[in-house]
Amino acid sequence: MRSERPGLRRLAGLLFVAAAVVPCACTPKDPAHDSKEACTVPAPADLGREQAIVLTDSLGRVVRLTRPARRIISLAPSNTETLFQLGAGAQLAGRDDFSDFPTEALRVPSIGSTHPKVNAEVIVALEPDLVLAAGTTNHDDVRSLSGLGLTVYVTSVAARLKDIWSDMLAVARLVGRVSEGESLVAELRERVARVVEKTSAARARPCVFYEIDGTESSKPWTAGPGSFIAQMIELAGGRNAGGGGRDRYFQVSLEELVAVDPVIIILGSATYGGQTPAIVKARPGWQGIAAVRSGAIYPFDDNLVARPGPRVVLGLETLARLIHPELFP
Repeated sequence: MRSERPGLRRLAGLLFVAAAVVPCACTPKDPAHDSKEACTVPAPADLGREQAIVLTDSLGRVVRLTRPARRIISLAPSNTETLFQLGAGAQLAGRDDFSDFPTEALRVPSIGSTHPKVNAEVIVALEPDLVLAAGTTNHDDVRSLSGLGLTVYVTSVAARLKDIWSDMLAVARLVGRVSEGESLVAELRERVARVVEKTSAARARPCVFYEIDGTESSKPWTAGPGSFIAQMIELAGGRNAGGGGRDRYFQVSLEELVAVDPVIIILGSATYGGQTPAIVKARPGWQGIAAVRSGAIYPFDDNLVARPGPRVVLGLETLARLIHPELFP
């Protein structure tokens, strides 16, 4: 499987997210604090047709459709997964190379990689009535595709769970799946609430180190304060070992890591970097870390937190079970 930004591209995407400030279509309360308040998107403006749709995307662009989209091209795995979860997979006319989940997505024609730029010629040839870009899509590509007369909607960078709910509801409206979108968001918010209810009652919040890239074992990449991964760790009942970092995503020195002394290590780096508990245990200097001494090192599917789509809740549930197995028998 591929994430929104695999390997070095994954790190570059994370750093882009850390620097971006993007307005959302709507801003409901954080589900960690109020899981029952639903997120809403603006109602369609009257364009003279019953199903006309007008929404403002994450770049502040007004996007208009005279009717729900029927031929869609997705430029990000998160949007592709959302479409299939909404039951709109059959409306997908094209997808980027990294959109490989669910397996049905692989039957959809690929428009190739979106890096360093999209292949506009292939996209135009597929005659889409909607191109779904993501917050990490190159803004020049968005402008170029729009300049060719294509309707492009850009979902958010998704720094919080509430951003994902907003994106899902907006996409649902754009593709004519409003009720499905509302049901999906309500279900996901309820699952988050169940996790938070359990973890908030935990007696302790273990220190958790999430490794994004362990290529340099003396200074691996991790999630810092304000990052999406940090939020997931906190909701799962843990304490982020990178919480004292300088940026949302940064390289932590081995000395700093030993000083923090996490009791749990989550290997997001197992997904693409091939890291394993055995490799971590054999790293020079890592034997001084509590998680290494106890063997609390767990491979983790980084796609569950790297792709801001429906599976992030599965990611939260998985993290919660790893951090607090006593609460999730």
